[in-house]
Amino acid sequence: MTKEKILKEIYNKKINAIWLQFVDILGFPKLIEISSKRLEKVIDNGIAFDGSSIEGFVRIEESDMVLHPDLNTFTVLPWTLDQSIKIARLICNVYGHNGKPFSGSPRYMLKKVMEEAKKSGFYMNNGTEEEFFLFRLTEDKKPSTKLVSDGSYFEMLPEDIGEKTRIEIAVTLEKMGFEIEASHHEVAPSQHEIDFKYADALTAADRVTTFKIVAKTIALQKELYATFLPKPIFGINGSGMHTHVSLFSKNGKNIFYDPGKQFGLSNTALYFLGGLLKHAKAITAITNPIVNSYKRLVPGYEAPVYMCWAEKNRSALIRVPLGESEEKRIEYRSPDPTTNPYLALAAILKAGLDGIKNKITPPKPANNINIYELSVKEKSAMGIDILPSTLKEAIQELKKDKVILSALGDHIAKKYIEAKEKEWNEYRIHVTDWEIKNSLPIY
Repeated sequence: MTKEKILKEIYNKKINAIWLQFVDILGFPKLIEISSKRLEKVIDNGIAFDGSSIEGFVRIEESDMVLHPDLNTFTVLPWTLDQSIKIARLICNVYGHNGKPFSGSPRYMLKKVMEEAKKSGFYMNNGTEEEFFLFRLTEDKKPSTKLVSDGSYFEMLPEDIGEKTRIEIAVTLEKMGFEIEASHHEVAPSQHEIDFKYADALTAADRVTTFKIVAKTIALQKELYATFLPKPIFGINGSGMHTHVSLFSKNGKNIFYDPGKQFGLSNTALYFLGGLLKHAKAITAITNPIVNSYKRLVPGYEAPVYMCWAEKNRSALIRVPLGESEEKRIEYRSPDPTTNPYLALAAILKAGLDGIKNKITPPKPANNINIYELSVKEKSAMGIDILPSTLKEAIQELKKDKVILSALGDHIAKKYIEAKEKEWNEYRIHVTDWEIKNSLPIY
């Protein structure tokens, strides 16, 4: 996109307002809204904002920051076109008061790791499978966990409001330029999935952030609540964000594919996979970033717990889906939808690059094995370790992993760890309903 094309589209579609969007270190979208009449000036000069008010950004004495729109992210919000106020969106790059890219911007840190990969001739593509629940609102319009339906995997419920809402979310995303590969009802009641076609890492992260905004907006219009909480209901499957990864060369060749090798995976792909397994514990602090994330990462609900890989085994952390040539990829299955996608993809890429650089060979694949049924001794003999079981454990692993810390950068690493340790400590001292229900009557 160019400035001229954007201004022309704004004029033709009579766009009134522009959302200038970015994310904080936890991945929450933030925005400044301006009149479309101001956009040309903002494109040329940026727009100042107070960075001290944003989670993990800067201190008050360094608060002057600037947003510069990324013109390639321009899109009109389709649900506003039939209303009196029409809105378009631009994702922005964040700059500090010194005029340099801000190292506390997750989007910038992903771009930085991508540039590192580019110097080695690698371009990472990612596609994500976005799982989420649709629940009913309470009478006073608050979120609840009341199910919309009792549907199951791939179930067809044409009269179900959840099905209709998911379809509208998918259609809206396509109007915004997304390529949707599939959408369907997931395993748990009221749970849905929308799968995005692969794109470069930055575009993929932008799409994840935009998807969440669209899903929540469309759901609220239907008087429903879309939640990305990994485990909102005990006893049923949680929501993941399975992330597909491949490396391409500058000329568009899939570097992961080698038809002469087992599983069609090149040595580079295996080294990348080895790097992911080596750093998986620290990556988990990023890809599974909240206390509730670890209520999903337990045996018995299809979420990966064990650090191994396989061609078909969905209980493994890393799976090799079917696919030839440009479709050859690996699937990293632990991430959940609460992750900051920019930091998650930066950590995944950094770990993979470390694997390639140091030729880290993964252990043998755990094919045709139900890992959940193996004994501790059997798993140990196969070199299968386990992911962190709590946010506290994951943060401790992150603190020790210099490679993943470098993917975040000093600023984000420090602020992120501070925020997550605070979250854990607040949870640790909280008295839960489970304790009152099970302990109060007998003690």
